[in-house]
Formats: sequence, C-alpha cells, structure tokens
Amino acid sequence: MGFYNKMSWVLAFLGFMFLGGISNANGAIHHYDFVLKETNFTRLCSTKSILTVNGSLPGPTITVRKGDTAFVNVHNQGLYGLTIHWHGVKQPRNPWSDGPENVTQCPIPAGTNFTYEVIFSNEEGTLWWHAHSDWTRATVYGAIVILPALNTTYPFATPDAQETLVLASWFKGDVMEIIEEALASGGDPNISDAFLINGQPGDLYDCSNETTYRLLVDYGKTYLLRVINAVMNEEQFFAIANHTLTVVAQDAAYIKPITTSYIMITPGQTMDILVTANQPLSHYYIASKAFVDGVVPFNNSTTTAIVQYNGNYSAPSTPSFPTLPDYDNQTAADNFTNQIRALASKEHPISVPLEIHSKIIISIAINERICPNSNCSGPNNNAISASLNNISFELPSIDILQAYYGGNNNGVYRTSFPNKPPYYFNFTGDVGNNTLYPNFGTRVRMIKYGEGVEIVFQGTNIIAPENHPMHLHGFSFYVVGTGYGNFNSTTSPKTYNLDDPPEVNTIGVPKNGWTAIRFVADNPGVWFMHCHLERHSSWGMDTVLIVRNGNTTESTIRPPPAYMPPCSKS
Repeated sequence: MGFYNKMSWVLAFLGFMFLGGISNANGAIHHYDFVLKETNFTRLCSTKSILTVNGSLPGPTITVRKGDTAFVNVHNQGLYGLTIHWHGVKQPRNPWSDGPENVTQCPIPAGTNFTYEVIFSNEEGTLWWHAHSDWTRATVYGAIVILPALNTTYPFATPDAQETLVLASWFKGDVMEIIEEALASGGDPNISDAFLINGQPGDLYDCSNETTYRLLVDYGKTYLLRVINAVMNEEQFFAIANHTLTVVAQDAAYIKPITTSYIMITPGQTMDILVTANQPLSHYYIASKAFVDGVVPFNNSTTTAIVQYNGNYSAPSTPSFPTLPDYDNQTAADNFTNQIRALASKEHPISVPLEIHSKIIISIAINERICPNSNCSGPNNNAISASLNNISFELPSIDILQAYYGGNNNGVYRTSFPNKPPYYFNFTGDVGNNTLYPNFGTRVRMIKYGEGVEIVFQGTNIIAPENHPMHLHGFSFYVVGTGYGNFNSTTSPKTYNLDDPPEVNTIGVPKNGWTAIRFVADNPGVWFMHCHLERHSSWGMDTVLIVRNGNTTESTIRPPPAYMPPCSKS
C-alpha cells in the first residue's frame, strides 16, 4: 500500500495496524509514498502502457481515522508533469496541497517529487484521490478510507468486513492523445471502451472473464461496501443481483439509511453501502452501467464483478444478474437521489446556514467556439466549449493561488466572475442563440471569510442538456433544493429542505433543472469548482472561488511549504 513512517519500522508497523503513527492534538500522522510510473496493462485483448501509482490499478488506498493527517510524497517517474487532488478532503487553510493544476499549484515535473500534506477534519467515510491534470485521472486514482475516530464507532452496527469498489473507465487509446485531439478538432472526445470495477472490465467484455473481480463473502455476514465513481464521463447505475443495498453515507458524511435495489452515482461521488450476504450459496453479479439523460456520445456497455459465497456448492454456469434501470431512465435516477437526507443526529449534527450573505446563480451550458475557417468538428463547424455564467474558463500559465497569495496578480486572473447569468431567458426551453458563444477567460469569485453562501446551479437547454455533477474543492455543502425547469427566486426557495439536507462535495444538477447548495465560507483559500464530467471540464465548465482571510490566524491561509513545484513548462 506504499505506507512509510519516518520513525522506526516498529512504529511504522504499529501505526499501520492501529491506524496510529505519531499522535498529535489533531490526530495521527501517516506517511505514504506514491511512485508515478508507466506500467504495461492488458485489457480487452490488447496491452498498452498506462500511468499508474505504485504500478497498480486502482492505486493504493489511503487509510486514516477522522482528524488524522497524511503526508504523501509523490515521486513523478512518468513522462510529463501532473498533480494529485484529494477529492472531498477539505484541507482547512491548506489549499497548497489541494492539487488542481494551475489553480493551486503547477504540475510536478517529471523526474521530481512533491509532498502533499493531506489534512482530514470532519470527514468520515469514503473519499478518493486522483490526478488533476488533463485526463490523467483515467488511470491515476485510488480510494481514501476514513474510519471513525478512536473511541467512536459507526452510527450503525459495525460490519463484519468492508471492501472498496472503484468504478472507472478504460480506453484502448492513449487518454492524453484522445483529449488533445478532441480539443484540436473541436469535436467530442472518443468514448471509453469499457467500464471497470477495481481495475477489471468483467465477464461481458472480450478477453476479460478470467480476471473478473470477485468479492468473497461468508453467509450471514454484513459487509460495508465503499463505492467510488471514478468514471470519466458517465453517471452510473449500480446493483448486486438478489441483494438489498442499504446506503448509509455519501461523500464521507452519514445519511439516513436508504434501502434500495440499485443506486445512481455520479462521477466524483462516493457511497457507503451495507450488504448482508443472506442468499443461497452461489455466485451473483455486481453490475454497473451508464445513466445518460442527454443526446450525447456515451459508453453503453456494462461492467461486472462477482459476489462469490464461500462454502461447498456447485457454482452456476452463469451467475444471477441484477436488474438495472435503462440507461436513460431519469425517473429511476430521481427516485433514488430524492431519498438522500443527512443523518443529522446528535453524534453527527449538521449546521445549515440560514443567513445568506452571498447568493450566486450560475447557468451551466454547452457552447460553441467560433472556428476561423469553419473547419472544426463541433456543431455548425465550430468547436465545442462549455461555460458557467457564459464564461468559459481558461487555465493560466501559473497557478492562481501563487498569484493571489503573493499579491501580484499580473493579469493571471480577474475577479469579475458574475453573480448571475449575463441576462435571463428561458434557460430550459427554447433558448434560440442565447449565449451560444461564451466569453473566455480566467474569472474568479471573491468571497469574504465567514459568509453564508448560496449557489443555485441552473441547467440550460443550450446544444446538449444533461445532468452535470458539480464539484467544489475545499468544502462540503448542503443540497437544500432541486427541481426541473427554471429556478424561481420567489417560489423555489419555498421547497428548500433546511432540516436534513445531505452534505456532499459533488452533486448532479438535473438535466434542464436546478440545484441550490449552501455552505459557510470558513475555509480561506483558492478553491476550484467544476463539472466532474471530464470532457465538460476540459471545455471550460469551471470557475474558482477565492475565500479571503479572516481576522485571526485560525482564519488565515497557512504559509506555503518550503517547496512548491515550479511554474514552468513540464
């Protein structure tokens, strides 16, 4: 797992066994080494070289307890520079280790290393880490398991065992070339060739049934499954044949238990699920396939793993298969997500901000970028782009955090990201040519420390409407409302749930609908916000929130580490 403690090997062993290490007032300290390198993998009947961490797919799991800190030394032995993001970890006052390329740091050059300080605070459950440079996260990703703090326990009966299931994408081609070619041509990038569960495509793909991932279970035991959607461009339906799923957490925050036969999980989200092995001894398929509610290219295949009971019995020639909703079953997706409510218990309270100081309405759109010679591969011979409030985000050549912290912007970014769409129209109806062509630039939104913030994400019907999984770095937020059609500032807030809204870091904004979120801006720093469909982020569906320092040391960005990767071509 790549675990190294700087103390003696004895302490390292004990620290791993007891999730300890060297304790301090803020929890235990853990040390990991991540070695980025090219490794040959064979999938779908062919072999190719992919970028990996420590030679594995998925990469190593980081295991901590609530409130711990992990130092992860990333050794880049790959071919190009990149960064790592700790998805869902709030990193209080520490944007230096958040990871998005040219937002909070420049890439780690090939042949060098950089140590991230990953500070855990109130997260408890499952998160994940992934590369945050171009499309490198297609193969550079892994789980983060955050166990309850010492002397505390789960808000449910302690499971007999636990297992992590990471859903991901596999491309036969080189992922960097795929996105580079798409951006150059202006068209859609190639879709993936398979989905994976723990690095394996499963029985339904060519040359794959010998390596299908198997989850071995004992009859009568209850298992905590930590499900992560690391897929590049598709939401997923997920189910296990003949077994009931009890969802107990999402994005490392507990929810009121949901009993269901399937889940819908967007890229970036995690869910903790209890499953009791109470069926006749046999083999049962775990299956996952895309949920896509837009008219867009997507991978319509199904990945599988197998729940295999221990014991003496004749294995079936074909395991039982779960019933999954159709790929475009929006009702099935809504029926699941509408049930999600925060646990909101005495031991796991929530604190929804009721006083709002900054209200921001953000329209989400797919757009066009005019091609001078009308020879691009997108709509109307233009290039596809994407935007938030009609601003298509452009990454600067040096990172925004460095420019902001040093007080020397020099045109790296502008503080003019608008509080609302440039003008109002029927966002989800006949949009005509409204905001078809966005502005391009590096615009950020400044927020005062301690403000109550409400953001309303408004989907639009421009070009290709679909569900957008929006992710905010540096915070979890409360999803207080959602609906279809256009947000109405008078009537829509009357539908808000302020009692037990789920606290998440990634939320699917419904196709041609809206979602309202709230949070307190209590984490000073530079924080990226973007769609977690990778092609949308590449097209510019991103922005940055800068939370200013407060008046105390505890409300001020920490000083930068002694070394940060240099901002030069890598």
